[in-house]
Amino acid sequence: MATVGLVSRSSTLSRGAVQTGAQLKSVPLSNGAPCTPFLPSSRSLCKVPMAARAARAGVTMAVAEAEPEIERFRLNNLKPQPGSRKRKTRKGRGIAAGQGASCGFGMRGQKSRSGSGTRPGFEGGQMPLYRRLPKLRGIAGGMPKGRTTHVAVNLEDIVARGLAVNGGQISRESLIANGLIKPSGKERKLPLKVLGDGDLTESFTIEAGSFSKTAKAKLEAAGCNVVQLPGKVKWTKKAYFKKLRYEEMLKNKAKAKDA
Repeated sequence: MATVGLVSRSSTLSRGAVQTGAQLKSVPLSNGAPCTPFLPSSRSLCKVPMAARAARAGVTMAVAEAEPEIERFRLNNLKPQPGSRKRKTRKGRGIAAGQGASCGFGMRGQKSRSGSGTRPGFEGGQMPLYRRLPKLRGIAGGMPKGRTTHVAVNLEDIVARGLAVNGGQISRESLIANGLIKPSGKERKLPLKVLGDGDLTESFTIEAGSFSKTAKAKLEAAGCNVVQLPGKVKWTKKAYFKKLRYEEMLKNKAKAKDA
């Protein structure tokens, strides 16, 4: 590490020059008188900051700090931080290993044997916490009945926005473009459902994934063209179709036998 040198402001040396051990004995001033460098003791360093003492003495402090070499990451020097990886405690390897005779597991019982012990949530036979808590209905309890299946819009909203025009066409895209519905998140993939609140006098074409009974009756009474779009195909097991074919075959056999 480089040595700290303190020289006078009136010294002929330039500011920022570093004085080594050989040059710390005496520094000549401009008038020829020797000047002893200011070397504070370790006790005084703890009381007064070095910069403040140097300002009082009228000297300039020049410090040369050797910049440490920064080792670049390479494939051959990658390693974890010291202390981040510890060896696993090997329990049950004798008293001298440091865990005692029973290693903190006691003498008898299920938890002292080898194996996984008790299952998660087991409380020794009493009613566990996950069974003591009340059940929640709907989406709060994880049931699919509380989830939203459609993006709903009423007939009165369509009329109030001025979209019910004779000969016009209304779809999910047109309602989004006019700001009547603003689906976000999972609702972006949900189909449109038309509800029956409100009255109609205009005749137009409307496309939606589903219609309520009231809305469908009002639209047909007003002479509107109701187009129900096909929904998402629900996955069913192959055994279900096999059962349907078998039942149909039995019905055909029964008809042929009666004939």
